[in-house]
Amino acid sequence: MEVNGVSLWVEDFGDHADPAILLIHGAGESSLAWDDEFVRRLVAGGRRVIRYDSRDAGRSTAYPAGAPGYNLRDLVADAVGVLDALGVRTAHLVGMSQGSAVAQLVALDHPERTASLTLASSTPGGPGHENADLPGMSPALQAFFSEEAPEPDWTDRDAVVAYLVGSERPFAAASRPFAEAVRRANAERVVDRAGDIAAQLSNPFLIDPGEPWRHRLGRIAVPALVFHGAEDPLFPIEHGRALAAEIPGARFVAMPATGHEVFPEAQWDLVVPALLAHTAA
Repeated sequence: MEVNGVSLWVEDFGDHADPAILLIHGAGESSLAWDDEFVRRLVAGGRRVIRYDSRDAGRSTAYPAGAPGYNLRDLVADAVGVLDALGVRTAHLVGMSQGSAVAQLVALDHPERTASLTLASSTPGGPGHENADLPGMSPALQAFFSEEAPEPDWTDRDAVVAYLVGSERPFAAASRPFAEAVRRANAERVVDRAGDIAAQLSNPFLIDPGEPWRHRLGRIAVPALVFHGAEDPLFPIEHGRALAAEIPGARFVAMPATGHEVFPEAQWDLVVPALLAHTAA
């Protein structure tokens, strides 16, 4: 699909007469972050579900690794552009981490396109902005970044898969066994599908987030639901609570045994009913 001068891979599930949910993945991920079975459960609940690869992700337009030719506001325009291309007037936005930042800005800058917000693993004002009143990343994650393994040979599939699995481990909940076999199978799908895996795993973290917008969150007027992992090492749970507190009427839901990760399967029985209820209107 051509959107704003770039090619974005988009998948559209369910009955077009049902309320539309737009899934916006996080930095370094692709639309595969939204598990097929998770999508099926939402569709079975009477929702039209749209997921897409952002720039540099999956099968969408990729830029040279280390030189993204876009910023966060371009990703916001892309989310709206996907809705335009599909003829969707308003959608329920579901964003994870950087995708949550995109969703916040769509709600602020394009409120007429936003039916509701669901924000996961996020922070007030989005990644890339400092919130001195909120706790920083965990000591373990700080140690991981200070001792991070060198980049793999991007042409070596097995090395890239191992690198991807290893980079996910520190973000997972410490109280839950790390499902290495499942993560490896998922990583293989991600690597095999990526147009440029080096760009996918680097460029989204380098983009300019623009001006902070935490002070604008009180202007969001759509229903908001905030999920946050109780063991998130990147944005400790206080970030999620603060985000919910600053959006009028927002509901906060803590996910036990969850780190900085897209809704784990163990949490679907909590997340899916809450999300269906939230998007019913």
